[in-house]
Amino acid sequence: MSITAERKQALITDYRTNETDTGSPEVQVAILSERITNLTEHLKLHNKDFHSRRGLLMLVGQRRSLLDYLKAKDAGRYATLIERLGLRR
Repeated sequence: MSITAERKQALITDYRTNETDTGSPEVQVAILSERITNLTEHLKLHNKDFHSRRGLLMLVGQRRSLLDYLKAKDAGRYATLIERLGLRR
């Protein structure tokens, strides 16, 4: 269910805004999206795992908050990120 350190590092490398960036909204949303995808696949197999379902809903809410923040700060970066991740909205 969790992502590996190598995968997380690859996401950071792909979505960072500069060389030392590890915590920008783009990076955080990309990592959350990866975790959400993994949890969604887990819940397809284990549909009665309500603890993981609650965690998934919390992750989706956190990602939504970060996306709202990014949209308010810089709509261009928001649109680019949505397109790169293939998210609806």
